[in-house]
Amino acid sequence: MSTSFRIDPYKFLPRSMIPEFRAFPHQPGAPPPVRPGKPLGQARVALLTSAGLYLKGRQEPFDLERERNQPTWGDPSYRIIPQHVKQEDLGVAHLHINPDDILSDFNITLPIEVLEEFARQGVIGAVAQRHYSFMGYQGVSVDAWRERYGVELAKQLREDRIDLLILAPS
Repeated sequence: MSTSFRIDPYKFLPRSMIPEFRAFPHQPGAPPPVRPGKPLGQARVALLTSAGLYLKGRQEPFDLERERNQPTWGDPSYRIIPQHVKQEDLGVAHLHINPDDILSDFNITLPIEVLEEFARQGVIGAVAQRHYSFMGYQGVSVDAWRERYGVELAKQLREDRIDLLILAPS
């Protein structure tokens, strides 16, 4: 007997934001925008999560207070998460998701352990030493991501010789 579950992707969004997210263009089956320049078994892979993860006590959390005061703004900055991070070192700063499951197992949104297993099996060449986290909701601050933070991130990925970046959305 098969059981199916209905996931509500809008569960943690304010009702006023749901139409904006439903209107976002989606192209099922579209090819990836960039193909890796080498076989996956040789690729160095990094992760990018939109869950608002940060290193407790070592990095500033994402700016939730400003977002509370300006609901159409989202913190456009990002945080670097090291490959060998421990669960207890991570915090979640994001107003649009429920952090409980992530705080019990960060692999839900940043599957580093899965990548490490893929590397051991030879599915990928190597796991990046650094992974990245941002707060998925950008609102009116999206230009700062495009013009500053995304450019910085792309430069770091090139410097780290990353062949493939996987977005692990929250």
